[in-house]
Amino acid sequence: MKKQPKKEYIAPWEKAFDRVLTPLEEFIHRQTTSGVLLMLCAIIALTIANSQWFEAYHHLLKTPFTIGTPGFQLSMSLHHWINDGLMALFFFVVGLELKREILVGELADPRQAMFPIIAAIGGMLVPVLIYISINPEGHAFDGWGVPMATDIAFALGVLALLGNRIPKNLLTFLVALAIVDDLGAVLVIALVYTESINLFALAIAGAMLLLLIALNLGGIRRPLPYILLGVVLWVAMLKSGVHATLAGIFLAFTIPMRPKYDPGRFLAQINKRVRQIQQAFRREENIVKNDELRSRVQALGEGVQLVQAPAQTLEHKMHLPSAYLVIPAFSLANAGIPVDWSSFGTIVTHPVSMGIALGLVVGKLIGIAGFSWIAVKFGLTTLPQGLNFKHIVGVGLMGGIGFTMSIFIAELGFANHAQDLLMAKTGILLASILAGVSGFLWLYLTSGKSSGVRDNS
Repeated sequence: MKKQPKKEYIAPWEKAFDRVLTPLEEFIHRQTTSGVLLMLCAIIALTIANSQWFEAYHHLLKTPFTIGTPGFQLSMSLHHWINDGLMALFFFVVGLELKREILVGELADPRQAMFPIIAAIGGMLVPVLIYISINPEGHAFDGWGVPMATDIAFALGVLALLGNRIPKNLLTFLVALAIVDDLGAVLVIALVYTESINLFALAIAGAMLLLLIALNLGGIRRPLPYILLGVVLWVAMLKSGVHATLAGIFLAFTIPMRPKYDPGRFLAQINKRVRQIQQAFRREENIVKNDELRSRVQALGEGVQLVQAPAQTLEHKMHLPSAYLVIPAFSLANAGIPVDWSSFGTIVTHPVSMGIALGLVVGKLIGIAGFSWIAVKFGLTTLPQGLNFKHIVGVGLMGGIGFTMSIFIAELGFANHAQDLLMAKTGILLASILAGVSGFLWLYLTSGKSSGVRDNS
């Protein structure tokens, strides 16, 4: 009987070897998926908040959790652990994205970066002016930072529904704009939403930051020392009065962007290692029996890790928990808005909800599209290739989706005013729905599948 040739076993996950994505494509893919999950969690939270389970939901969020040992422990409610703890991971990923974009991404080339930077400045400034014009004084004024931010996951999720009706670099423009937006929001949180300062704790945070910088300058590439010092930095920031989530940003900016191994030398080494692996394989095909083959493969794997920039590796690894754990948890904990339909008209016309809704929907559109048009008209920058002002108007509308960061700032600005916080969240929710739907419809109706022809009209 003729012996059948041995079939090669290919595991489904081995397709990963053939998958080649740029950091931006990977970012967009994960943010798009995160946006869909975020929408689902928001719907669940809204449903619970307007059902008979609201009291249990509210009680769960207020449940205290304590970690540590007697004499040195942290005790906060579940809601605070999510907003101050888990969101530090979100800000860590935001910081890594910011660092990459500034050093090697869309914001690295000043000429290329000028267009989204100007659009983002307009998209932050005009909403703030609209909000302040409606709420010029009192504690309602404290919410002026709420309509500044664009929710990148939500916006990319809506844009993804348009498929090939829009040019790919429209997604790139939105990513760059939203990242500048995030930077503006981070600065506002750091400079404005800090009530009191504990100088001793702040000094410890400063010392940790100096140690992290020393690790970077000293050539340390392993993540563990950064993580350990980052935890101490977070605790010190939590005790200092400056919002603890900013520790994520500071930590991210100290992670090395330069790999340990030079890529050119690595390529020469990898060819040598592959030949050694081939020789070991010829002597014994079973890697379990062949210690030399196993050690050669292991050394190759370690080299592959060290030729990658630590910041980029961590960004890749942390996107998954940030997109699929942190942001959904934040949505479930903060999007539960009880809506009293009998007084809905009063809620919509409340100065806080009206200021935020108009700031996000109208202010973002005027700021992004208006500042972009002025910048191009006066020769400060040029439209990216393949985009026209119909696309920019669409992104201006999408920019009004301010869910995650806007709710986060609202929690800070109205921490002591529950009614205003409820109005703020309602305004954010309504604006995000209106901005998402109108932006989608605008781009769907004004862009065809052959979209991409440059039009400066």
